[in-house]
Amino acid sequence: MADFLTIAEASKLIAARKLSPVELTKTCLERVGAMDPIVNAFLLVTEERALADARAAEARAMAGASKGPLDGIPIAHKDIYNTAGIRTTGHSKLLEHNVPTTDSKVVEKWDAAGSVMMGKLATHEFAMGGPSFDLPWPPARNPWNPLHFTAGSSSGTGAAVAAGMILGGTGSDTGGSIRGPSALCGIAGIKPTYGLCSRSGVLPLSFTMDHTGPMAWTVEDCALLLQAMAGYDPADPASADRPVPDFTAGLTKDVKGLRIGVVRHFFEVDHPVSPATKSGIDHALKVFEHLGAEVREVTLSPMVEYHAVGSIILNTEAYSVHEPWLKERFNDYGELFRDRVALGAFIRAPEYVQAIRRRRMLIQELKDAMADLDILVSASQPGEAPVITEVPKWGNLEKPSLTMPFNVTGYPAMSVCTGYGVGGLPVCMQLIAKPFAEPTLFRAGHAYETAMDWRAKRPAMAA
Repeated sequence: MADFLTIAEASKLIAARKLSPVELTKTCLERVGAMDPIVNAFLLVTEERALADARAAEARAMAGASKGPLDGIPIAHKDIYNTAGIRTTGHSKLLEHNVPTTDSKVVEKWDAAGSVMMGKLATHEFAMGGPSFDLPWPPARNPWNPLHFTAGSSSGTGAAVAAGMILGGTGSDTGGSIRGPSALCGIAGIKPTYGLCSRSGVLPLSFTMDHTGPMAWTVEDCALLLQAMAGYDPADPASADRPVPDFTAGLTKDVKGLRIGVVRHFFEVDHPVSPATKSGIDHALKVFEHLGAEVREVTLSPMVEYHAVGSIILNTEAYSVHEPWLKERFNDYGELFRDRVALGAFIRAPEYVQAIRRRRMLIQELKDAMADLDILVSASQPGEAPVITEVPKWGNLEKPSLTMPFNVTGYPAMSVCTGYGVGGLPVCMQLIAKPFAEPTLFRAGHAYETAMDWRAKRPAMAA
């Protein structure tokens, strides 16, 4: 089992009894043992649990009683997802010994789908402050070059998937925390529509903008993971009570007639991206046109407006979540998190209310702009992964975020690899669809991905 398999590939082999879930899991555990001392993707490896899950999946496969495409697939969870009887820390000293008694809804659903739980993954502290070097565990590093950053906050998931230690994993996204690590680690990751996936049992940051979602090596794998993740949950007040579509139905490689708008000013004017990032997006647009899609430019409000609204809402709500602990255990937080979240204490009520009002206007603006479009294209990161020790403390305030607009609006957005830039580090694009139009998003991403050969390349350390 030296090959790197996607979820789709492994699932077919397991169903045909040509691949043992136990052997697949052992291979992934071996990779964890070999690479994680350098990459630091895992906070906790649950080897016994993984092997037990794998043996149960193998027994089902042999009996012809498979639970579906995730049965026997090694996955892991960002360490803000509660796992019953298994430590869940938020990558923070405050919860260093926290052991929940129940699973989060998403963990419960992936368990029911037969997935193999490999452990808990690194995150930025409480999904906000990072990379931090003053926490009980070190920050995750980029497997394409361990001297470089993963982005955050779903840092461990991005690193573990790219290195082949797991085939998929959970992330969360409040301002870009799925799409950022997916971009810098060269994988696929989707922030679904707000309300599509449950957040119950997941440590909160911003009630208005928190999203849960999957990360994997390919767009197709993200669709398979989301299929087992989406759905109404009455325990989450924001959960959408609507039928879950078949996310893989549109994976035909055909985008003929798809109407694509490119928000060029976002990544050329508002936050100019690296040459390799821009080149990758420009080439992807040509690929879409070659495949029969229609491409035209779209203008929205300056990205700084979306960023200002999102930052005010995020910081205010994050402070409200953490205020009791901040008052009692301020110095137990890492420096980056406590300094960033403390800003929320100084945001006045009128400013928060105006941000909420302006958010409604921006949602309407995006709705109008996409009225006759199926997909938007932008960048999801400004360039290749920076050196991890050179990430500025206040970098999140220096320039507007390329991902924040779609947390503010709640629209589904996905990061897809578009090649490799300086130092062989991945670059990417961001695809955005209308609310609950994830099948269209997967259709576009899969068509591009299968037209290129980026998925054939893994980090050298993984090979």
